[in-house]
Amino acid sequence: MARFPMTALLAESYDALAGVVSGLREDDAWAPTGCTGWSVRDLLWHLNADAVRGLVAAHTPAERDADCDAVAYWRSWGSDPDADEQNRRLTRVEAGLHGFAALRERYLEAAAATTRALAAAPADAVVATQGHALRVDDLASTWAVEATLHHADLVAHLDAPGPPAAGLAEARRVVTALLGRPLDGWTSERVVLVGTGRAEPTPTERSGLDGVEVPVFS
Repeated sequence: MARFPMTALLAESYDALAGVVSGLREDDAWAPTGCTGWSVRDLLWHLNADAVRGLVAAHTPAERDADCDAVAYWRSWGSDPDADEQNRRLTRVEAGLHGFAALRERYLEAAAATTRALAAAPADAVVATQGHALRVDDLASTWAVEATLHHADLVAHLDAPGPPAAGLAEARRVVTALLGRPLDGWTSERVVLVGTGRAEPTPTERSGLDGVEVPVFS
């Protein structure tokens, strides 16, 4: 099966997430999410930071060959637990400094700008982000996967639609590549949720994970 064009996938994933975010109100700001310890407000600040980072990356030529792709990008996740924990705490502090309506609009503007910037860049151009150099097509995949995961996190306790099927399919591709097995018979949603630590495997699912560790990233 041919892969969905990654910049088009990013646009679809961001549009779906924006559709949920644009409908959020102040009463939703403190609802829990699928990210342990983060409210909707906290997750929205994190999403805004991701979108801004994507916008910067789109305009930062690496000036060297790519050193990873859309799968290898995730292999270093969790290598610095102390830094990850500090980031979680700072996210909560920073999110609380902004009114929710302003935070929502800031994210929507940044996400739209990131989508436009990556769509305008050549798919094989190599850009830099977080110490990596990767092709725009691979970068778009990483942001689409993150948007898909956090879309699922955002609606975990809300009455709102989940991420689109194409985003789940790309997240599944990445997760199974990191696991080194296809997980036949699993739905894409279960592969993604279990593989990224968002759900506990059932006894039957656990047998399919024999010999591998999850989450592969979160």
